[in-house]
Amino acid sequence: MDLQMQKAKGSAKLTVSDAAFGRDFNEGLVHQAVVGYLAAARAGTRGHKSRSTASGGGIKPWRQKGTGRARSGTIRSPIWKGGGKTFAISGGQDHSVKLNRKMYRAAMQSILSELVRQERLTIVEDFAVDAPRTKALLAKLSGLGVSDKALIVTEADDVNLFLAARNLPYIEIEDVDGLNPVNLVGAEQVVMTAEAVKRIEELLG
Repeated sequence: MDLQMQKAKGSAKLTVSDAAFGRDFNEGLVHQAVVGYLAAARAGTRGHKSRSTASGGGIKPWRQKGTGRARSGTIRSPIWKGGGKTFAISGGQDHSVKLNRKMYRAAMQSILSELVRQERLTIVEDFAVDAPRTKALLAKLSGLGVSDKALIVTEADDVNLFLAARNLPYIEIEDVDGLNPVNLVGAEQVVMTAEAVKRIEELLG
C-alpha cells in the first residue's frame, strides 16, 4: 500500500507493507498488549511486615497467669495494634503478563494500521532541528499541522530533538527501538520519519 509522505518541497508516495500498516484492528489484542506493557513496568516492591519483622516485642508483655488478661507472648502479634500482618506480602512481586512475540507484533501492526485509517499518522522524509531549541521544534510541527498531543518517531536517537521537546509535556520523542503500544495509543498524532517506517517494517514484518 502507498502512504503520503511530506517532503521539504511537496509530497511523494511511500510504499509500505500491508502487513504492518494495513491490518484489521483487533481491539482485544491491543488491550492485552497495553495491559501487558503497563504491568511489566510495575516495580513490584510493595511489602508488609510480618510478626518476625515488626518492631518491638522482645519480651512477653505480662506474665502468663494472674493478671486477669488474656495470655499473650508478644506485642508483635497480628491482633495487636502495630503488630505484624497475618499474611504478609513480601517484596519482589512479578506483575508481568504473558504475551508472546507473535501477539505483540500483531498488536503493534493493528495500532499502526488504525492510525493510518484515522489519518493520525504523518510520515515525513526527515525530521530534525539544527539546535536544541523548543521554538524551532514548534515551528516545524506547526508546518506539518500538528498541534495536539504528538509522538515523534525517528529511526535513531536525536539529542537535539530530545532537548528541544523536554519542556513540552504534550510532545514525546521516541526512536524505533523504544516504540511501544502505550505511547502509540496515547498520542493524538504520530509523526514518523521514512527511515523509521522502514525500520518498523523490518521489525514487524
